[in-house]
Amino acid sequence: MKLELKKFGTMLSSRPAGKEAYLGAKAYTLPKEPNEKIDVDFSGVQVLTPSWADEFITPLLRDYPGRVILLPSDNATVKAALEIIGVIKEK
Repeated sequence: MKLELKKFGTMLSSRPAGKEAYLGAKAYTLPKEPNEKIDVDFSGVQVLTPSWADEFITPLLRDYPGRVILLPSDNATVKAALEIIGVIKEK
């Protein structure tokens, strides 16, 4: 399945907002099938902060191990946020 983060807004910031978004996605959007992949799409997101990413991406990776694919993004805030929370390493 493709998980479009822009559905949660274009300015993704704050820990409470990230946690609320994750809990909503887990309850209503994320797959119930045990092997279904989750493609995380950052297109349309203007700003992603490390705090929001830590509350959404970190538990997503923890709760769905080996199933999450973070699609590439040219957005500098997305790259920086993912690097800060330790999900990717910039070259």
